[in-house]
Amino acid sequence: MNAQLAIAPITNAWDNFRGATHIGHITDERDYEEATRVADELLGIGAMDEGHPSHSLFMTISDLIYAYDQRHYPVPKVSGVQILRFLMEQHDLKQNQLPEIGRQSVVSEILAGKRSLTVDHIRNLSARFGISPAAFF
Repeated sequence: MNAQLAIAPITNAWDNFRGATHIGHITDERDYEEATRVADELLGIGAMDEGHPSHSLFMTISDLIYAYDQRHYPVPKVSGVQILRFLMEQHDLKQNQLPEIGRQSVVSEILAGKRSLTVDHIRNLSARFGISPAAFF
């Protein structure tokens, strides 16, 4: 036999929580700003630490913020070549300064879309720039 869940106390606690924090499902920028403000306060008292008593609350609010961000501010897909171009620009590198890929002509062909980055290229570039290989996929 399933015990019936007592919804009334949960609803009352939820209403009290919402009244105190204005946190819940994030539907607009005002909700988002309030959730971010509360998350920042929790971060300030150490709630990111798994042992902190407010860690679960911090993580729940962070999940709400993340879900809103994914719906309203999606990150555009970036190709491995675009990542390579960005890294070259940030590090002021020329095509002949990437021994992780090989000769300048190979780099040129990759940047022109005539060749693809290989697993070895990605492994070597990831090591050089200290980034995850997943960035190139």
